[in-house]
Amino acid sequence: MKLQQLRYLCEIASHGLNLSRAAKNLHTSQPGISKQIQLLEEELGMEIFVRNGKRIVKITPPGQIILKIAERIIRDTENLRKVSQEFTDESGGTLTIATTHTQARYALPSVIKRFTTRYPKVKLILRQGSPTQIAALVTSGEADIAIATEAIELFHELVMLPCYEWNRCVIVPPKHPLLKLKQLTLKAISQYPIITYDFAFTGRSKINQAFEALGLTPNVVLTAIDSDVIKTYVELELGIGILAKMAFEPQRDKQLRSIDASHLFEPSTTRIGISRNSYLRSYVFDFIEMFAPHLDKTTVTTAMESHV
Repeated sequence: MKLQQLRYLCEIASHGLNLSRAAKNLHTSQPGISKQIQLLEEELGMEIFVRNGKRIVKITPPGQIILKIAERIIRDTENLRKVSQEFTDESGGTLTIATTHTQARYALPSVIKRFTTRYPKVKLILRQGSPTQIAALVTSGEADIAIATEAIELFHELVMLPCYEWNRCVIVPPKHPLLKLKQLTLKAISQYPIITYDFAFTGRSKINQAFEALGLTPNVVLTAIDSDVIKTYVELELGIGILAKMAFEPQRDKQLRSIDASHLFEPSTTRIGISRNSYLRSYVFDFIEMFAPHLDKTTVTTAMESHV
């Protein structure tokens, strides 16, 4: 049994059982991967995959167990490499952060600037996606930490650390009727076409819950994964926008007006997700503390150890 075979197995699973995509990502040939997996199956004496001709269609029940063990071995191998790097190259390395557009665009820039100033030799990689996608990147070992609001609490392989709470605002064009109200209400909002986040993103569930609690049905005409897209279409007067307060910048968004809506919706919590079995280099702890000052190394380590 070779480590390379286990890596091939994990790569096939992470690419939806698509051999050609796995081979491309591994910079090798599809026949080469197929051969190594067949050798692994022969050595183990069982089939890992169900095949239809040459095409893999699903993972067998014992294959699921083997895959989980293989993923753990690959993770531990990566942890060994990180331990070595920690003591041979203390100032260099790579930090991969998986996050959503809103966090990358509005919450992270100042932190990243501070981090890169302190660690100029560390290569920083931002991977953007939906909360579910970025959580999967961390559980698979492709990213060190996930930063998001929705969905990542559903991944039990991750240790969840709360960072900060935030709420929402309603954005409208200048002279919009909602600007004349003494206090914004959900009933008033529901009278207009609404542009807001896709359901999987940035606290959308809190918005739905607020309307449902009053028996109101919001007229959502457009959803997006990107706060800037929402603002663009509100500027075109296609509707009013509901977005994270942090995403409204008065100096940049001069064609829009913001109305506080924090009294209408439950606050959302942005969290950092870390794989339970990961080894974090010292600069990863520093990044986390820069982003959430209450999450120092001792706090993070204790949380990770308590979830083992």
